[in-house]
Amino acid sequence: MLSFIVGFIIIVAIISLVISNIRIVPQATAFVIERLGAYQGTWSVGLHVKVPLIDRVANRVSLKERVVDFPPQPVITKDNVTMQIDTVVYYQITDSKSYTYGVENPISAIENLTATTLRNIIGDLELDETLTSRDTINTQMRSILDEATDPWGIKVNRVELKNIIPPAEIQDAMERQMKAERERREAILRAEGEKKSAVLVSEGRKESAILEAQAEKEAAILRAEAKKEAQIREAEGQAEAILKVQEATAEGLRMLNQAAPTQEVISLKSLEAFAKAADGKATKIIIPSEIQGLAGLATSLGEFVKKED
Repeated sequence: MLSFIVGFIIIVAIISLVISNIRIVPQATAFVIERLGAYQGTWSVGLHVKVPLIDRVANRVSLKERVVDFPPQPVITKDNVTMQIDTVVYYQITDSKSYTYGVENPISAIENLTATTLRNIIGDLELDETLTSRDTINTQMRSILDEATDPWGIKVNRVELKNIIPPAEIQDAMERQMKAERERREAILRAEGEKKSAVLVSEGRKESAILEAQAEKEAAILRAEAKKEAQIREAEGQAEAILKVQEATAEGLRMLNQAAPTQEVISLKSLEAFAKAADGKATKIIIPSEIQGLAGLATSLGEFVKKED
């Protein structure tokens, strides 16, 4: 019975010891394993069992990208202007062994390396170039830091200049310069606006004058056409009136001609008038030759009628 209990205790202890030495490595993590104080290997994602009392997890390394915001560092430009510049470094561990054994304090090492690199780059630039060359500075720093941290198993992905803080007097001068530049641009924009406004007003007046001239021209043409039409209508009316008068005159003459007596009738009437005027009185009357001819004709006609009877 005692041996059974001892055996059971030993089995339980062995199981507990095995379970306690089982390790599960999560995603984006690596375990650095040492055996008897020496580097034994790096565990990746999955289930692993270490040798009890011999192996140990020396370091748990996160393989995710990390961000470090370093405090402002004093740097001096080429034209002897002291500025405060703080940087942001994005890095990632690519070699867990080198990261564990390559450097004692990786973050401090990166910070100091960033500060010295920044001073070297800014020292070759003047103030204006520093303020306008952020992309160039970021690229140079990333390249230098990535090369320097490669033996530590660290890859620098990006470096950004977060803030560039010049001295107070430089800031005041820059603000005055910016204010003057804004005022200059405002004056230019105002002048251009006034110029465009004047041009638009002139073009408007020109177009207005052109439209007025065209309207006057069209009105004059319409007036002339109206006058011409009135004159034509008036002439046609006068011609029609004259034609009516002529037609009426011709009709009157025609009617007069139809109603007027012939020459023979007039001659006989004249003879009757002479006969009545004589009427047996001793009056001397001079008869025109035409009437005498007619009288002779009348006598001949009378005699011919008597003979027939």
